[in-house]
Amino acid sequence: MALTVTHPRLARETLDIYFLEVRARLLEIAATLDRIDRSARPEEVVADSRLAFVREALAVLQSAGPERARRIEELYSLK
Repeated sequence: MALTVTHPRLARETLDIYFLEVRARLLEIAATLDRIDRSARPEEVVADSRLAFVREALAVLQSAGPERARRIEELYSLK
């Protein structure tokens, strides 16, 4: 059996394929955070560990370097 070497997709191709999906997910996250901020008594969730996880995950997304998904999954596993 011959081993086939596949070439990774170019960065531009990856961005072209996933950009609209990523944009939609980011808008969904922003809208959810806006709803929390506009809801009655948003201060009740300031210390909520789920919201803290979201904020930590967003910080990971802003960081440079590979393996963001793994690092976010590790954050989740610590909770």
